[in-house]
Amino acid sequence: MKNKKTSQPVCQQAQQTNSRLSTNQRLQKVMAKAGIASRRKCEELILQGKVKVNGKIVKELGFKVDSLRDAIEVNGEILEFSEKIHLVLNKPSGYLTSSSDSFGRAMVMDLINEETRVFPVGRLDKDTEGLLFFTNDGELANRLMHPKFGFKKTYIAEVKGCPEKRSMDKLRKGIELDDGRTYPADVKLIKEGKEKSVIEITISEGRKRQIRRMFKAIGHDVIKLKRVKYGPLSLEGLKLGQCRRLTDLEIQSLLKAVNSEQGKGLL
Repeated sequence: MKNKKTSQPVCQQAQQTNSRLSTNQRLQKVMAKAGIASRRKCEELILQGKVKVNGKIVKELGFKVDSLRDAIEVNGEILEFSEKIHLVLNKPSGYLTSSSDSFGRAMVMDLINEETRVFPVGRLDKDTEGLLFFTNDGELANRLMHPKFGFKKTYIAEVKGCPEKRSMDKLRKGIELDDGRTYPADVKLIKEGKEKSVIEITISEGRKRQIRRMFKAIGHDVIKLKRVKYGPLSLEGLKLGQCRRLTDLEIQSLLKAVNSEQGKGLL
């Protein structure tokens, strides 16, 4: 059956300040928008004398720069000011997490209306709905997907039957799959039923069809699956098939979630 596409994609601008880099902004703000670190960390770098503007060290936090004309160096490296774009999409079922498909099937990129190329971080399988994060920031994407950061994803799963406590405990402790044992998961029974039940599950890995395989391993096939949280990000205010840019606050929360020092390693 051919998938019915959602109406014209609408990628909303965040209501808070997530605008393109403009002229005459404070140095630390320009640095933060360039992806160096959080604004507070950028202020520390300025005060430490690690930032130059047009070849001269600047230690004044109120110093303003023109990002299109001024040469800004951090630790001896010239900054590049391509705009970092971060989006969240409420993915409908029936869409592939892919940028191309030889069979002409519906893809998540059909729902993204951005001039600048962005890419999905991680995947949601075709039949899974929910939160999918997009960016053009390769360094951030690598951190989000790296197992050592243990980035948490929360799903609502509708499964056949009702798992017993001992089965749920197997998921909590980690369960053996064909590609190895899973990390412990946070599992909560939301709605119990004889025919089907609703369960909230949070994992810190991103294996292929992992949630479906975990429930299958305890004898309860997944009927419907939706990702509702991706680290600090949620689907609040997003209708199915809609996307929007992150707010500055969400971006900083995301950086904090992958690194407690908010920017270490991004310099």
